[in-house]
Amino acid sequence: MSTEPSAEPDPSPEEAPKPRHAGFAYALGRSLISPLARMLYRPRVEGKENVPRTGAVIFASNHLSFIDSIAIPVAAPRTVHFLAKSTYFEGTGLKGWASKTFFESIGAIPVRRGAGQAALDALDLQRQLLDEGLAVALYPEGTRSTDGRLYKGRTGVAFLALQTGAPVVPVGLIGTDKVMPVGAKMPTMKERITVKFGEPLDLAPHGPASSGRARRLATDEIMAAIHALSGQELAGAYNEAPAQGAIEKIRQALPHERR
Repeated sequence: MSTEPSAEPDPSPEEAPKPRHAGFAYALGRSLISPLARMLYRPRVEGKENVPRTGAVIFASNHLSFIDSIAIPVAAPRTVHFLAKSTYFEGTGLKGWASKTFFESIGAIPVRRGAGQAALDALDLQRQLLDEGLAVALYPEGTRSTDGRLYKGRTGVAFLALQTGAPVVPVGLIGTDKVMPVGAKMPTMKERITVKFGEPLDLAPHGPASSGRARRLATDEIMAAIHALSGQELAGAYNEAPAQGAIEKIRQALPHERR
């Protein structure tokens, strides 16, 4: 899901949402899911030594499939938090309980989707986790690629990294779209996936988070590192839905920073 902020002011401390940390459910889920995933899908994991074992870190990955948010926590050598739609946690009955338990078990944190205050709340949740020395995973493209190409990165990830000083570990996922293509209800066991962790990126030399140029340059560095790992064809554009109406077409045509 996209977590890019549309503005930069911080919510006031008393109004800021509090993240739910991965706890017993995550530990139990990881102990069950990780061995099962390794047995069924035989994932190739490269570059684990590049992941800092302690301290704040941002995993920035390409996004090809729903199971990307399972592949990263399974492959990473430390607990990883990521944002998921709040509706996954709000269902009722047995199905609702199963959905909530599953997403908690893979380190997901509920967040309401949208722009404006919803986007600021999502950003603040991630910043709180990083301030506590934890790890978060984000997708700079904003949403899944439906054609397998790597799209331009939005600057929210760089903004978060520059603001908190957290290093960014680029992640290249390969084959997750074959295991579970967009629209598929169940993954196949005929394919293998590869998870590559790149060397941590220190984005501070690009400048402060308040600088649009710094955010853009830092984002481009992140996307170049992801591309080197995934080997995807570059789309050269943002991953956006087709413009509806003349005003939206003009808006997308004008140069502006995608956060």
